[in-house]
Amino acid sequence: MKVTLSALDTSESSFTPLVVIELAQDVKEETKEWLKNRIIAKKKDGGAQLLFRPLLNKYEQETLENQNLYLVGASKIRMLLGAEAVGLVKECNDNTMRAFTYRTRQNFKGFDDNNDDFLTMAECQFIIKHELENLRAKDEKMIPGYPQAKLYPGKSLLRRLLTSGIVIQVFPLHDSEALKKLEDTWYTRFALKYQPIDSIRGYFGETIALYFGFLEYFTFALIPMAVIGLPYYLFVWEDYDKYVIFASFNLIWSTVILELWKRGCANMTYRWGTLLMKRKFEEPRPGFHGVLGINSITGKEEPLYPSYKRQLRIYLVSLPFVCLCLYFSLYVMMIYFDMEVWALGLHENSGSEWTSVLLYVPSIIYAIVIEIMNRLYRYAAEFLTSWENHRLESAYQNHLILKVLVFNFLNCFASLFYIAFVLKDMKLLRQSLATLLITSQILNQIMESFLPYWLQRKHGVRVKRKVQALKADIDATLYEQVILEKEMGTYLGTFDDYLELFLQFGYVSLFSCVYPLAAAFAVLNNFTEVNSDALKMCRVFKRPFSEPSANIGVKRGLNCKVMRNLLGEMEMSCVLFVVVVVSQLAFETMSVISVVTNCALIGMSPQVNAVFPESKADLILIVVAVEVLASSSPSATIVSFLRPPQPCRTHALLALKFILAFAIPDKPRHIQMKLARLEFESLEALKQQQMKLVTENLKEEPMESGKEKAT
Repeated sequence: MKVTLSALDTSESSFTPLVVIELAQDVKEETKEWLKNRIIAKKKDGGAQLLFRPLLNKYEQETLENQNLYLVGASKIRMLLGAEAVGLVKECNDNTMRAFTYRTRQNFKGFDDNNDDFLTMAECQFIIKHELENLRAKDEKMIPGYPQAKLYPGKSLLRRLLTSGIVIQVFPLHDSEALKKLEDTWYTRFALKYQPIDSIRGYFGETIALYFGFLEYFTFALIPMAVIGLPYYLFVWEDYDKYVIFASFNLIWSTVILELWKRGCANMTYRWGTLLMKRKFEEPRPGFHGVLGINSITGKEEPLYPSYKRQLRIYLVSLPFVCLCLYFSLYVMMIYFDMEVWALGLHENSGSEWTSVLLYVPSIIYAIVIEIMNRLYRYAAEFLTSWENHRLESAYQNHLILKVLVFNFLNCFASLFYIAFVLKDMKLLRQSLATLLITSQILNQIMESFLPYWLQRKHGVRVKRKVQALKADIDATLYEQVILEKEMGTYLGTFDDYLELFLQFGYVSLFSCVYPLAAAFAVLNNFTEVNSDALKMCRVFKRPFSEPSANIGVKRGLNCKVMRNLLGEMEMSCVLFVVVVVSQLAFETMSVISVVTNCALIGMSPQVNAVFPESKADLILIVVAVEVLASSSPSATIVSFLRPPQPCRTHALLALKFILAFAIPDKPRHIQMKLARLEFESLEALKQQQMKLVTENLKEEPMESGKEKAT
C-alpha cells in the first residue's frame, strides 16, 4: 500500500523531541499560532507536516519562567519519507549503496517496520532541519503580527523569522544516553586507541566524523616524521648542513600522506553513502538582500542585487582592507625582529642565564600577538564578507575562507620565510619555529576547549540549583536539559579546526628540517587535541546539525559553469582559485609550497654548494621558482625529464612529487568499479524509462487517428 504525506497524523500529543525552536520573549500570540499551523500543516497545504508542541504547558508556564521554547519531532513514516526527499543513501541487502526510497524500503539492510534505529538520530534531525528550511511563503505578504517582516512567494519562512529576530535559534537536542555511551568509548578513558569514527558519525554526522577521522589520520601520519626527527635532533643538533636528507624525506612524506588520505576518505564516505548523494540546487543565503525581482534562471521571485555593486565592494573596500591588514602584519613582524636584536644585544653584553632565557621572550610575545591578530582579523573578515552581500552561502564561505587563509598564512609564516631566505639565520629559524609552534598549540587548547568548558560548568551548576529550587510538581529533566543546551555556545563548523591543522601542517612540512622536533610536538598536541575537541563537541557546544559531506570540508555543489551563471560576481579564474584553497585542497597547496621551501633549503645547504661550487644560492632559488611554474601541468613535468641536466637537483624532487600525486589514485579500484556500476545502472534505467514513454506514445497515436477518422 502506497503511503502519502497526506495520510500522516500530526496531532500526536507525545513524541520524541529532536529539535528546539526558541522564539523571542515578546513574540505575539497570532505569530506563534501561525507558525505552529504552518509546521503541522499537511505538505499539500504548504506545511512541513511535523509534530510540534511547547516545552511547557499552561500550568508549567505559570509556575516556571516562560522561555518561549518549542519542541519539534516527526512520526516514523514521516521520517522515512523525509529520508527519501533529502536523498539519503543506505546499504541494500545485496551490499550495494543506493538512494533510499520508501517504496523499496524492505530491500535495505537493517530495515524493519518495528525497528526505530534504521535512521540515526543525526539523520532524523537533518531531515527536520531540511523540512523547516523548506517551509515557503505562499500568498502571505508579511509575517502575521509583524508588518515590517515582508514575505513573497517562495521565500523561506525560517530564514525570514531568523533575520527578523522572531526566532532566536533552532538547534538539535542531545540524546543523553547515546552521548554517555559515545563519551565512554571516545575520550573519558585516556588511552592510545582508535577513535569510534562510525559512532561519531552516527551521533554528529559525516562532517564532524570526517574531521576527527582526518585528525586521527594526520596524527599517525606525523609519527614517522617524529621518529626520524628525534634521533636526528639528538645527533646533529648544531650541524645544519645535514638537513638535506630530512628535507628530501619531508617532500615525499607531505605528498604521500595527502594522497593516501583521499583514498581512505573515499572508502569512508562510500560506506556512509555521502559519496553518492545527489547535488542539490542552492538557495539564496539568509543574509542576502536586494530589490525584489524575478530570478532569470529559476523563474522564482527573490531579492536581486547587481553584481557590479558587489564587485565594487570587493575590489574597492574588501581588497584594500585585506592588503592593509597584511601590511600591518608585516609591520608587526619587523617590530618582532627589532625585539630579537635588542634581546640578543642584551645577552651578548651580560651573558647571564637570565638573559639567555630572555632570548625566547620576543618569540613568545610575537606568537601571542599572532593569535590575537588572527582572531581579530577573523571578526573583521566575517563582517566584510557579510557586507559584500553574496547571494549563495557557498560564495560567502569561499570569500571568507580565502580572506582568512591568506592572512593566517602570511601572519604565521612570513617571519619564518624572512629568517630563512633573507637573514639566512638557521639558529634563529629553529628558535622561532619552536616558539611559534608550541605557544600557538598551548593557546589554542586553552581558548578552544578548557576555558569554554570551565565557563559552561559554572553555568550548568547555576541552572541545576535553579531547577532544584522549583516547587512545581513536574518532571524537570527535559526542562533542565533544554535550558542548559540553549545557553551553550554554537559550534560554527569545522573550518577553524581544519585551519589549526593546516597551520600545524605548514610548520611541520615547511621548516621542520631545521627543527626536527616539530613533528614530535605536533603528535603530542594532537593526542591531546582529540580529547579536548571531543570534550568540546560533547559538553561545551550545542549539538550541531548533521551535514552530509564527501570530503574534509568542501561541500558538494554545482559545477563551475552553473556556479558562474548563478553568482555572476567574479571571474571563473577566481572561482577556481577559491575552490583550490578550501579545506582538503588547501593542504595540497601547502604541500606544493613545502616542496619549494625544502628545495630552497636544500639549495642553500653548504653540501649542495660543495657539489656545485659555481652555483649560488640566489641562482638556485630562481631555478626552484621557475621549476614550480613549469611543473604546474603534467606535460611540464614530463618536459622536465627531457631537458638537459641543470645545475640543481631539485628537478628530480619536484618531478617525484607530481609523479607520486599522479600514481596514487584518489579512489581505490573497488570504489571506482562500484561507482561506475551505479552510473551504468542509472543510465540503463533512464533508457528503459524513455523507451516506455515512447512505447506509450506510439500506442496512443493510432487511437487518436481512429477517432479523427470517425469524426
